[in-house]
Amino acid sequence: MNVLMEIVIAILAGYLAVTNFLAHQIMDILPSTDTEEVAESEEAESFLSTLPSKFGAIPDILLSNKLYQQATVIGPDGFTEATADEPIDALVNVFCSLSTSEYVRTTTGTGFFIDADGVIMTNAHVAQFLLLQASDIYEDAECIIRTGNPAVAEYKAELLYIPPAWIQENAGVLNDAVPLGTGERDYALLYASETVSGEPLPAQFPSLGFDSDLLPTSIKNDAVIAAGYPATDLLRNGPSTALLPKQADTSISELYTFGSNYADLFSIRGSEVGAEGSSGGPIVNDSGDVIGMIATRGDDAVDGEGSLRAITLSHIDRTITEETGFSLKENLSGNLAYRSQVFSATLAPFLLTILETQNSN
Repeated sequence: MNVLMEIVIAILAGYLAVTNFLAHQIMDILPSTDTEEVAESEEAESFLSTLPSKFGAIPDILLSNKLYQQATVIGPDGFTEATADEPIDALVNVFCSLSTSEYVRTTTGTGFFIDADGVIMTNAHVAQFLLLQASDIYEDAECIIRTGNPAVAEYKAELLYIPPAWIQENAGVLNDAVPLGTGERDYALLYASETVSGEPLPAQFPSLGFDSDLLPTSIKNDAVIAAGYPATDLLRNGPSTALLPKQADTSISELYTFGSNYADLFSIRGSEVGAEGSSGGPIVNDSGDVIGMIATRGDDAVDGEGSLRAITLSHIDRTITEETGFSLKENLSGNLAYRSQVFSATLAPFLLTILETQNSN
C-alpha cells in the first residue's frame, strides 16, 4: 500500500511539474494585457494622490441629441495645427460685465486659442457667464474676448461646448466671490464669432498645439511654461486698470487623480502667473504643446507663492468624449459656426435654466 501511494504521489508531482512548465510557456507566448492593466492601475494608485470626485451619473443629453451629433461631423473643415510661436501669443482675456439696477459685476479669466479657426479653450467657471447673456436676471450682460498687451477688446464669442455635468454640479457657486473646486470637468470651448470693430475675422488665429496623451508619473519635476492674465491689480483698482499677460517658467510638483487612476490634475510651483484671473491659461511642455489648463490655486505652503493646479488635456479629452461621443480633436473640427448655433439652440437654454434656478435668490 505504501509503495502504491508513493507511485501515485510521484505521478502527481510529475503531472504538476509538466502543467506548470506549459503554463509558463503559454504565458510567454500570449499577450499579457490583463497583467499590464493591473500593473498600470497599481502604479497609478501608488504614485497618484486621489482627490474626491463629485460626479456620479453623467447626462447623455448630447449623446442622444441628433442635431448635435450631426453638427459635430458636418462640414469640410478639419483641425488646424498650431500657429503661435509662444504661449503668450495665443492668450485671450475673457471679460464679462453683468449689471442690474443695483450693481455692476465684472469677471475676468484667461483662455487661449487651441485651434487656428478661432476656438478658445477656457474654464467652465469662466465660460458660464456667456450663458447669462440670454438671462433676464441682468439688465445687461456682455462677455468680450480681449487680446494683447495690455488686453483690448477684439472679439465676440459664442459657446461651442461646456460640460452639462459641470453646470449641474456647480451652478450654485455662480455668485461666490472666490469659487472653490477641484477642477474636475472645469473646461469649455468658445468660438470667436465676430470682431468688436466689425472688421473681418483673421484668416488664422495664433493658436497652440496640444498633447492629450496620458501623462506618465515620471513627468514630476519636468519644466513647463505657465501663461495667463493675472488680475491682481485689476481686481484691486477696478476694471479700467490695464491687464497685462504673463508667461513664466515653472515645474510640475505633483500628480492627482479624480479616481480614474489617470493623471487628471497636476500642481505646478509658484510663479508670477499664479494669481486670480489666470484660470483658463495654458501649461505648455518643452515641445510647445499644451498639456494642462490652469483651474485652481495651488498650495503655496508646499509649492511656493503663486502655485497653481491644472487639469490635464487627457482628462479633458477623455471626459468630452464621454459626454459628446467625440474626442477633443473631433470637437475642434467641422463647421464650427453651425455647431455653435446648434449648441446655443438645443442645450444652452437648458443650462441657463439650471443656473437661474440655483441662483434665483
